[in-house]
Amino acid sequence: MTYEIVALYAVTFCLVVGSIFTLVGAIGLLKFNDGMTRLHAPTKVGTVGVGALLLASIIYNGVFGEGAVQELLIMGFLFVTAPISAHFIAKVNMHRGTCDTPPELPEDEQWATFDLPASDQELTKPLLSES
Repeated sequence: MTYEIVALYAVTFCLVVGSIFTLVGAIGLLKFNDGMTRLHAPTKVGTVGVGALLLASIIYNGVFGEGAVQELLIMGFLFVTAPISAHFIAKVNMHRGTCDTPPELPEDEQWATFDLPASDQELTKPLLSES
């Protein structure tokens, strides 16, 4: 068995896995009922799905093409930005009050996202009055 045949099997496996994960993420986005659970499906499952599809492209271009620098950059950008954007979307949902509030902390502690200086609390009042 030559390495081209092994590469084709690896590409096929990555395409199938990536497609399944992406499909599950899309179904989860449609089926879940609130914003926080909808956020979980595409960010977690979709990242793995798109990562597997990009890995298939990297393998194919590495064996049959001229290399895959662009795909590596896309994969790095995806893995860095997806968790950050999910974190900010979750924080917005928490501050707007559209999800369950986190549990109370002991000993006068406060969750970091709600621990705001007095000057910044004035900025969040319009957001809280809209919801």
